[in-house]
Amino acid sequence: MRVDSSSKVDLLINQLDLNDHINSFKHFFSRESSLYIEGDQELHYRYIKALDAIEFKAPPKVADFTNIKLHLQKHGVLQFEQIFEVVKVVRYFRYFKNRDLEGIIGEWMDKFVIEPKFFEVEKYFTHDGKFEENLDEVLFGLGAKIREHKANMNSSLKRLTSSPKLSPYLIDTQIHLINDEESLLVRGGFNHVLKGAIVGRSSSGGFYVSPDSILKSKEQIRYIVQEREAIFYNYAKEFSSKLAELLPFISFCDKEFTKFDNYQARVLFAKSKNLQLVKSKKDSKIVLDGFIHPALHHAKPINVDFSKNILMITGVNAGGKTMLLKSILAAAFMAKYIIPMKLNEHKSHVGSFKNILAIIDDPQNVKNDISTFAGRMQEFSKIFEYKDALVGVDEIELGTDSDEAAALFKVILDELILRGQKIVVTTHHKRLAALMADRDDVELMAAIYDEQNRVPTYEFMHGIIGKSYAFETASRYGISNRIVTEAKAVYGDNSEKLNILIERGSQLERELKQKHKLVDEKLESIKAKELELKEEKQRVYEELEYEKNVLKESYESAINEAKLAARAGDTKAIHRAMNKANQQLPQEKKEPQIVQVAEFNIGDNVKYHSKKGVIIAMKDKKETIVEVDGMRVRVKTKELKHTQIIHQKPRTDVNLQVQRRAGLKCDLHGMRAEEAIEELDKFISDALINGWDEVIVYHGIGTGKLSYAVKEFLKTHPKVKKFEDAPQHMGGFGAKLVTL
Repeated sequence: MRVDSSSKVDLLINQLDLNDHINSFKHFFSRESSLYIEGDQELHYRYIKALDAIEFKAPPKVADFTNIKLHLQKHGVLQFEQIFEVVKVVRYFRYFKNRDLEGIIGEWMDKFVIEPKFFEVEKYFTHDGKFEENLDEVLFGLGAKIREHKANMNSSLKRLTSSPKLSPYLIDTQIHLINDEESLLVRGGFNHVLKGAIVGRSSSGGFYVSPDSILKSKEQIRYIVQEREAIFYNYAKEFSSKLAELLPFISFCDKEFTKFDNYQARVLFAKSKNLQLVKSKKDSKIVLDGFIHPALHHAKPINVDFSKNILMITGVNAGGKTMLLKSILAAAFMAKYIIPMKLNEHKSHVGSFKNILAIIDDPQNVKNDISTFAGRMQEFSKIFEYKDALVGVDEIELGTDSDEAAALFKVILDELILRGQKIVVTTHHKRLAALMADRDDVELMAAIYDEQNRVPTYEFMHGIIGKSYAFETASRYGISNRIVTEAKAVYGDNSEKLNILIERGSQLERELKQKHKLVDEKLESIKAKELELKEEKQRVYEELEYEKNVLKESYESAINEAKLAARAGDTKAIHRAMNKANQQLPQEKKEPQIVQVAEFNIGDNVKYHSKKGVIIAMKDKKETIVEVDGMRVRVKTKELKHTQIIHQKPRTDVNLQVQRRAGLKCDLHGMRAEEAIEELDKFISDALINGWDEVIVYHGIGTGKLSYAVKEFLKTHPKVKKFEDAPQHMGGFGAKLVTL
């Protein structure tokens, strides 16, 4: 019998001990959904990571829309509960849409255009799905009548409870609701003082009686309820008709919500458990760093590099070999379905596999009448049907002779590799491990045993074959030392020597790991010092920025003093202001400036285009003979560049030219546009130095080209606050008043 895909996934989840983790993850879905998201996984992962970067509230629990859409297609009438399911989804998308998010989430939400017709339905439902009766005058009035009749019924019942005639028969004075009927709890013989219908019996033998005195009010309420139900049905019919017209929009919301639900469940599950979101890469490489299987508590993180075709795990019994195998397969499974897990996402890498298969349990049982080894062979035969699969086999030699199994499984593994499978196995077969150890496509790992404390460490070493420590494990679990000693003698000296060699290799590997640890600690120390240097560099940079700002303020103060001096007009006042400005300028030592020598002489080193040479003769100032790469070339002096440099002494010149009042005008009549703009630029610079806030520019009317050029220049000048046409007596359209 062929197992369906869903059953295969459930079986794999059970085999890998992921049941609790997956069930916990499913609780974050708003409605039941498949673990796998159909479509482009890369695109799904982009949306998930974008959603992970923002904070948002979880969506409400929502029912499946299949029956709702089917009813609308057939123009059926939906119940209010079904209509509210649609309202909940639209309201949630509106909540996201109103946040005006950026990026792909914002672009996604922009696709939701809610029709005004939908609001005509939505407004009748409260946030918890109750019908807004206040929007209908008739319904509101009927509701008030029902409340009035119920109040009358309660008053009537309370009068009965206080009646002296009835009090001897009352068991209590409470009003009980039995089968939707208000009733009193009385003893036998009540019929002499109370007329009514018995609606139930109590455990103590009492009678629940609904008095006849409230029958009239009950009948009135039933009549009103029927009238309300008719109105509600008309509303449901009207709402269903409107929603039928919006069926494409509802189908779109349904599809997008299913996709969004898959995204948000992963994001909120990861945040709640402090897990990482990892997607499988487009290769078969598996590298896990800091991975913790979700079924383990206080577990040691797993670090494994499974880049080759086969990973063979050996070593001590109960040392964690099976859990390592399950962890590798579990990581691949969760990455395939983008299910959050615990690992270092930046240092881990999980490949992609079409199928993930596990051969873990003992297939032998009474019902199928099959041996362990025969069952294993059946399971292996099924693996050959797949390609590009990740296969995990626990205790590969289970159920048969070790020597025969070593040869058989070596050939089986070779054949599976040819079919593109990637296989991780656990084994106690040193012979099988030895047969595979010298291959480049096989990675060995061994579970480490603590000889001193005689316990497994639940850590693993790469590149070695581990010892099983069967005798030590037997002692640890209660087998007497006498039996263990005799077993060692039967096992033989040569076999024990082989184990000693294996353990020696393991010891050397541990020593190497310790040395690597010391090197890593030194690297961490170097990184810490590097970080300190970066922080010191940042601190110096901030101090430099502060000093630059102080200098900038000093220069601005000096410039303001210079402007005040220019505005003063009085020569003495100008000199006093300039002296004050010079005092405010910081006195700093300037580095020697490097400038090019302006004149050329015989023997100078020069550059002609991209070639370097030496001047050997000069006919006059205009022509020079230069020797370049052994050839003499006659060139124009102006085409040469001097390669010699000289150091000039630092010099600071402060020149201030104060122009007359006539400098407030700039006359551009008769100039070409380029010439006029150059003149205007110089004029504005002089005006700013002299401290003038307003000037006038004459450009005339003419063809309008010069006027246009002046306006465009003034628009872009950073120091021009505004400009406008001059008054008629100052030139009108032929001039501009400019405010600086």
